[in-house]
Amino acid sequence: MNGETLTLEQRVLAKNEDAASRNRDWLAGQGIVAVNLMSSPGAGKTTLLERTIGDLAGRRAVSVIEGDQETTLDADRIKRAGCAVVQVNTGAGCHLDAEMMHGALRTLSPAPGSLILVENVGNLVCPALFDLGERSKVVIISVTEGTDKPLKYPYMFAAADLVIINKIDLLPYVDFDVDRCAEYARSVNPKVRVLTVSATTGEGMADWYDWVAEQY
Repeated sequence: MNGETLTLEQRVLAKNEDAASRNRDWLAGQGIVAVNLMSSPGAGKTTLLERTIGDLAGRRAVSVIEGDQETTLDADRIKRAGCAVVQVNTGAGCHLDAEMMHGALRTLSPAPGSLILVENVGNLVCPALFDLGERSKVVIISVTEGTDKPLKYPYMFAAADLVIINKIDLLPYVDFDVDRCAEYARSVNPKVRVLTVSATTGEGMADWYDWVAEQY
């Protein structure tokens, strides 16, 4: 039984890798950068997207792919921010996959050279396993979650190109050690970059925009 389960998992992941490779080739051909944003629920992904959309307006075309199990609540917020968005509801699924990404790209029809920000389903486990064909993976953690998140969810942080520690405006009110969290993240991923921001106040967001520019 265990062998059958492992074989099925390998087939699922192999099929996803094929679709991700096709997505990656298409995006590269269009000069489009796709960034996969992953976090636990409530880390501030949507707020970070809203501020990013506003701050980059006029500088670069941005579109968003929203992943949630149900509702269009986050997609509605993105629309109000003035950005093209496609909602992908996964139902019982805990992550986006490459086929979902492909369908969303067809619907979006993004402009060559543009930026696509993917807000994955709030989960620190499953999204780490499924390549979407994106250029980079970003993990967002908020200071309200606990310093030891990288140790508890090592596969997610090991897969990341960037870790964003969000909600630093709340540091005076919570027990969170920024330096230690960054140290934990680098213990599972020595090459990962770590930025600290407040998507609410805008503090540190310029560093995030500089990192995005480096992806081109």
